[in-house]
Amino acid sequence: MSVFFRAAYLFGFKPWDTGVPPPELVSVVEGEDRFAPGKALDLGCGTGTNSIYLAQRGWEVTGIDFVPRAIGAARRKAAVAGASPTFIVGDVTRLTELGVGSGYALLLDLGCFHSIPDTGRDAYVRGATEVAPPGAVMLLFCAVRGDKPQHIGPRGVAPGEVAERFASGWDLVGEDAGRPMLGCFSAWYRLRRR
Repeated sequence: MSVFFRAAYLFGFKPWDTGVPPPELVSVVEGEDRFAPGKALDLGCGTGTNSIYLAQRGWEVTGIDFVPRAIGAARRKAAVAGASPTFIVGDVTRLTELGVGSGYALLLDLGCFHSIPDTGRDAYVRGATEVAPPGAVMLLFCAVRGDKPQHIGPRGVAPGEVAERFASGWDLVGEDAGRPMLGCFSAWYRLRRR
């Protein structure tokens, strides 16, 4: 998948990059039960739309993506917006090696986890667990695999996979259907760190 994403950013093919924060994130930041600003980690931040949005609302944000071109675009967008999130080129399955620190009250993943090969998913979960204190919340958006394998787009997650992979340190407190993408189902997961 890494070759795909590098090529996608090179050629400007980014259907996942709407340039608008999703309503699920806006609800957490601006809604009736909004969180007080704290530290936020944007995993697979792409061109920084959500990192910038959070930073503009008082959050101390770190965005990570493994595609240098995406991080370059994120830094330029942040400068134009007058926002100052930290952007790091790096592998989200190696969070502790990236020196991102800890204490993240909010972790956001808008379609990164579901693109990671199965062999890297447990490392991703371990890293996210290490950087999040008890009570932290993760908003995770994933394509969900059906009975038929997908030939295009991300691999997705199997039904029940998120609860199973995060079971050692997180409670799944919400799972809501998302908009279909590339012919498959999607879901928003809300997890709370124990």
